[in-house]
Amino acid sequence: MTQQSKKYYTAEEYLELEDKAETKSEYWRGEISQMVGGSVQHSLICVNISTALNLKLRNRPCAVFNSDLKVLVKVDGAYTYPDITVVCGEIQFAQDKKGQPRSDIVTNPVLLVEGLSASTEDLDRRDKFRLYRGLASLQHYLLVSQEQQAVDYYQKTAQGWLLRSYEEPAASLNLKIGGGSFKLALAAIYNKVSFG
Repeated sequence: MTQQSKKYYTAEEYLELEDKAETKSEYWRGEISQMVGGSVQHSLICVNISTALNLKLRNRPCAVFNSDLKVLVKVDGAYTYPDITVVCGEIQFAQDKKGQPRSDIVTNPVLLVEGLSASTEDLDRRDKFRLYRGLASLQHYLLVSQEQQAVDYYQKTAQGWLLRSYEEPAASLNLKIGGGSFKLALAAIYNKVSFG
């Protein structure tokens, strides 16, 4: 039995295909991966986090984006669609072949959030986090379970990335973003989410 070889694409080919596509896909190491739909829990969790971040950052120079926005990880030429992206200060856009900014791709997130599922957890924890650490602007990475109340919060420090895990319903993450700090409660993240 013969095995078919994978087709590899350049970043330019990926962007051309993505611009015409009706569905979203991510790009890394020449491969294009189709994005799959999310669950009710995943959707609720992402909306809850986006809402909380928007309220906390509304008077700061930061913008919160949903999963329709791509992030270019320049180190590997990877393009991803994080579930939530926060950019503070001036938004830096990727450029097209003509050197014009693309309003659908940013390069300077300070916070990225990925909602974990059984099919994406390994990728989000290992490969994507390894990629994301190449972003000089990135300070915070949240991995949020949709199977139980559990959040892993990676924060960039002078000594490297610090991991804090939260599972207690009364717990809160302390985030320092946009020139101030605020708490993000697990109760807010998991508001109206049922496991079962």
